[in-house]
Amino acid sequence: MRFSLAGIAVAALLTTQSVLVSALDLNPDDPKSVFAVAKVLSDNIMEMYTGNKSGGDFPGRFPAPYYWWESGAVMGALIDYWAYTGDAGNNPAVTQALIHQAGDDRNYEPTNVTRELGNDDQSFWALSAMTAAERKYPDPPTDQPQWLALAQAVFVRQTPRWEPEFCNGGMRWQVVQFNAGYNYKNTVSNGLYFQIGARLARFTGNETYAKYAERAYDWLVEVGFVNSEYKVFDGGHIEKGCLDTSYNQWSYNAGIILAGCATMYNYSTPGAEQEKWRQRTEGLMKALDVFFIWGAKDVMYEVACERDNKCNRDQRSFRAYLARFMALTVQMAPFTQDYIMPKLRTTAIAAAKQCDGGDNGRTCGMRWTVPTCDGSFEVGILGQTLSALEVVQSTLILSAPAPVTAKSGGTSKGDLNAGMTGLNYTGLRDLSKDPITTGEKVGAAFLTLLVGGVLGGFAWFMVTDRV
Repeated sequence: MRFSLAGIAVAALLTTQSVLVSALDLNPDDPKSVFAVAKVLSDNIMEMYTGNKSGGDFPGRFPAPYYWWESGAVMGALIDYWAYTGDAGNNPAVTQALIHQAGDDRNYEPTNVTRELGNDDQSFWALSAMTAAERKYPDPPTDQPQWLALAQAVFVRQTPRWEPEFCNGGMRWQVVQFNAGYNYKNTVSNGLYFQIGARLARFTGNETYAKYAERAYDWLVEVGFVNSEYKVFDGGHIEKGCLDTSYNQWSYNAGIILAGCATMYNYSTPGAEQEKWRQRTEGLMKALDVFFIWGAKDVMYEVACERDNKCNRDQRSFRAYLARFMALTVQMAPFTQDYIMPKLRTTAIAAAKQCDGGDNGRTCGMRWTVPTCDGSFEVGILGQTLSALEVVQSTLILSAPAPVTAKSGGTSKGDLNAGMTGLNYTGLRDLSKDPITTGEKVGAAFLTLLVGGVLGGFAWFMVTDRV
C-alpha cells in the first residue's frame, strides 16, 4: 500500500503551491487533499525548527520557548507523516534529531537537558524511536543507536524509578529532585511507561515487558487516576499518598492510556486475557466523549482549558497526541473504528479550517470548534500546528500499513543491555516470580544522586507550566 500512497502523495505535493488556499479546505475522502494539507502543516512546523540550521539550536530542539519534550513529540509526528504519505523530505532532520538527542549513553538523557528531565519528557522521545521501529522508518548506520534499542533503554532507565514506598508504586513526574513537580506522581509519566512497555512487548514478543506494562496500568487504577468509568485524571502528590487527585482531564492522558490498552489487546492471546483488554479499550474509548461535547459535534477540544481560553503553550499540543493515539488504537483494535474514525474525520476538517490565519495565510489557530482562524498566536503556534497535522494525517490510518513487529518485517535492532550505563541494577525480570527488588531501588537512588551531584552547585528550581 505504501507505493500507491506514495504515488498519490507525489502528485499532491507537486501541486501544493498552486492549491495552497483550497488545500486547507480538507476533504478526508480524497487522499490528494489530505496529503496537500498535511504537507502545508508539516512545512509550517519545519519552518519553526532551527535544529538543522546553521547558527540554530542543537539538532532535535525547537527554539525557546518550546521545551525539549515537545521537540521529541514532533519527531514522532513527522515519522507518521512519512509513513502515511511517503514524503521523505523531513527524514534527514528527523534522523539527526533522534540520534543527537539520545545522548552519549544512548538513553535520551543528554547532558544539555539534565536540568529539565522529566519521565514524561524522556518517554516522548522514546515513543518516537518506538514509532520509527514499528513504521520501518529507515534504520540508522550500524555504529549509531538503533530505534528499538533506544526505546528499550528508556524503559530500563525508568523501571528503577518505580517507588512502592510512596503511593504504593508509580514513578514521579520529575527525575531531578530540584525540579518543581518532583513530589508529584502523574498519569502522563506512568501512562507513557505503560504504553512503551505494551509496544515493546508486541514488537519483541517478550512477555516481561507486558507484565511491567500491566503493573503500571493496575497502579493507575488503584490510585484512582483511571476511575471505574474510565475517566483519566492527572495525578497526585506523594505527601498526600497521591490521594489529592487532580481531576483535570487532559486529552493526551486519555489517548496515552487508550492506545496502551489497545496495544495490549493486540498483543494478548485470544481468550480471557484479550477480553480484559478489549473491555478496558472500549471503556476508555467511550470515555473520550468528554473531549467532543462542546461547540460542534464530533470536534475535539481541550476540556480542561479551552473554554476559558487558558490553554498554555504545552497544553495547546495535547490534542495532537489524542489524535495520534486514537489512530493507533484503530490499528491495534479494529473494533474501535466505527467510533473513532468519524470523530477524527470531522475534527480534521475543522482543524484545517483553523489554519488560514497570520500574514502567510496558513498559520493555525487554537479553537477547532469555530469556523475560521481564531488568531490565538500569543503563546506560540507550534502546539496548535502540531495538533492540526496529527489529526489531519490520522484520517489516513485505514490505508496505512500496520505497525510491524520483529516477526512481521521489523528490521530495527534491539539491545537488552541498553540503558544500563551507570545503574547498579540487573535489568528487567519476571514480575510474576519476584516483586520489586532492592536493586531497582538502588538504581533509582543512584540516578538521583548522580544528577544531584551534577546540579548540586546550583540554587535554582525548574518551573514548568505543563499542568
